[in-house]
Amino acid sequence: MYFVGQEARIASRLIAKADTATKNQALIAMANAIRRDESLLLTANAKDLESARAKGLEASMIDRLALSAKGVATMAEGLMQIAALADPVGEISGLNYRPSGIQVGKMRVPLGVIGIIYEARPNVTADAAGLCLKAGNAAILRGGSEAINSNQAIATCVKEGLRSAELPETAVQVIETIDRAAVGELIVMKDFVDVIVPRGGKGLIERITKEARVPVIKHLDGVCHVYIDDEADFDKAVCIADNAKTQRYGTCNTMETLLIHAEIAPRILPVLGKIYIDKGVELRGDETACDIIPLMRAATEQDWYEEYLAPILSIRIVAGLDQAIDHITKYGSQHTDAIITENYTRARRFLREVDSSSVMVNTTPRFADGFEYGLGAEIGISTDKIHARGPVGLEGLTSQKFIVLGNGQIRQ
Repeated sequence: MYFVGQEARIASRLIAKADTATKNQALIAMANAIRRDESLLLTANAKDLESARAKGLEASMIDRLALSAKGVATMAEGLMQIAALADPVGEISGLNYRPSGIQVGKMRVPLGVIGIIYEARPNVTADAAGLCLKAGNAAILRGGSEAINSNQAIATCVKEGLRSAELPETAVQVIETIDRAAVGELIVMKDFVDVIVPRGGKGLIERITKEARVPVIKHLDGVCHVYIDDEADFDKAVCIADNAKTQRYGTCNTMETLLIHAEIAPRILPVLGKIYIDKGVELRGDETACDIIPLMRAATEQDWYEEYLAPILSIRIVAGLDQAIDHITKYGSQHTDAIITENYTRARRFLREVDSSSVMVNTTPRFADGFEYGLGAEIGISTDKIHARGPVGLEGLTSQKFIVLGNGQIRQ
C-alpha cells in the first residue's frame, strides 16, 4: 500500500494542475468505454453474483451488488453529468478590499488524495473516480471483496479514460487485493492520504472511525423521521409518508420513524396503516398508535434508535411540534428529517431547530441524494459538522485557501 499511496500523491499534483477541458475529456472517454464494454461489465458482475450466492450473502447485499444494462447506462450517464458540471477548482469568492489596500478572498482547491472504502455497490467505482477527478483529486478506491470482478472491469474503463486525456493512470487506483489488511493500511497513511470516505455498513464505518489516523467524512446511521403536523394537507401527507418508507427500504434516506400529531392521528393513521400493511411493512408503535391500529406491535425503547433498512416502521403519536423536535433530537442521527405542514411558522421552526444534514418541508427524505440535489453524483453523505455536511459532491471534495492580492503594500 505504501507504493499505492506514493503514486497517488505524485498523481494528485498533476491532477490538481489539469484544466477543465482535460478532465472533462477523461470523464467523457470513461463514459464511452463503460457504454462500449457493457457486456464485459455484466459478465464480470455475473461472476461476483454467482460467488455471492454461493457464499449465502443476504438478499439486500446481492441487490446492491447487482448490475443491469440500465445500471451500466446510469454509470456512464453519471460521468457525463459530472463532466457537464462547473469545475469548482480555482473558483475565487469573497474578494474584498481591506483598509490597507490589499484584496482578501478565498480560492477553492482540491483536497489532494482521497481514499474511498466501500462495500457491494460497483457503481461507486465510477462515481468516485469521476467526482474525485473533476474536483482535482487523486483517488485510492478499495471496494468490497464481493465486487472484485466488477470493480476491476470498471477500473479498466476508468484508466482508459485517463490515458486518452494524457492524465496519469495512477490518479485513480482501484485496489486489487481483497485482503482486509489493505483497509487498515489505507486509513493510517497520513503522509499520502488526505481524507477517507467510508461507504458501507455500520460495522465498517465504526471500525474506520475508531482506527483511522486520516480525517474521515462519514455518516454512521440514517435514522430519518417524517413528522405529520395537525395542519398538514391530508392527501399530501399520505403520499409523502408512503413514499418515504416504501419507495425503497435499504437506503440511508428511507424513513425509519413516523411522528404524527395527536389531533390528526385518528384520521390519517388508519389510512397509512392499511397502505403499509398491504405492502408488507411491519409496524411498531407507541401505546396510542397501537390503540388506533391493533395489528401493530408495541415499540421498544430501542426501536426509536433503529435504522431498520428493512420493511419495518416505528410510529409515535406526539402532542405537537415541540415533542416531535425533542424526539428527533434524542433519537435521530442528524441525517434527514421532514415536516409535513401548511403552517409556515411551524415549517420555519422545524427548519431552524432540527439539527440534521438535510431538513425538509412537505417532501420525502428520499430526495436526500447528491443526484437529486443537482450535485451530479455523490461520494457519500456526511452527518459531520466540519468541512462537508449532507450529500458530498464536487464542492465537498475541495477545500478553500485564502488568497491575498496586493500592489506593493507593506504592513505598518
